[in-house]
Amino acid sequence: MTTNEPSTRVTATIVFESMFGATRRIAEAIGAGLRSAAHVEVVPVHDAGGLASADLLIVGAPTHAHGLSRPQTRADAANWVARAASHLHLEPYYDGDGVREWLAAAPLPARGFAAYDTRADMPRIFSGSAAAGIDKRLRKRGAVPLADYRSFLVDKDSALVAGQVEEAEQWGRLLGARLLESADTRA
Repeated sequence: MTTNEPSTRVTATIVFESMFGATRRIAEAIGAGLRSAAHVEVVPVHDAGGLASADLLIVGAPTHAHGLSRPQTRADAANWVARAASHLHLEPYYDGDGVREWLAAAPLPARGFAAYDTRADMPRIFSGSAAAGIDKRLRKRGAVPLADYRSFLVDKDSALVAGQVEEAEQWGRLLGARLLESADTRA
């Protein structure tokens, strides 16, 4: 878990699921972008449990089989790593519950949310999007999006495409500005 000293009265929690590290790196970059606007916590889904109320909840996951991971796709990730020529390394707790399961039981923030995913660098129609599933599930439960969901791209080796970390930081700054704007409106 990563936390930053609060610079304002607003808070943001980033919950992520990551198999090979790309989705975690994006979560950390979004947090870095948000840092000047809010107190930020970056929390892996296995540590998320019952979250304290945050002004903004950001949820991210890797895209597996066109959507959110399932127990079988998480097991498949372990098989990819087991291949002799694989350069991949599994993140801790890759085989526990993922964002799909967490969203089914998680308390929702009283305020806004944003969703992101990592997915293959190809048209979305071919790769699918975990972020679309996150967005749909949170809206269905009455949460209000602060921004459209975002995808960050990985190459065929599951490494982030050049420039994606910087784009994530920029998106974090945008979310921070919108969060402060919405906080000012409520005040």
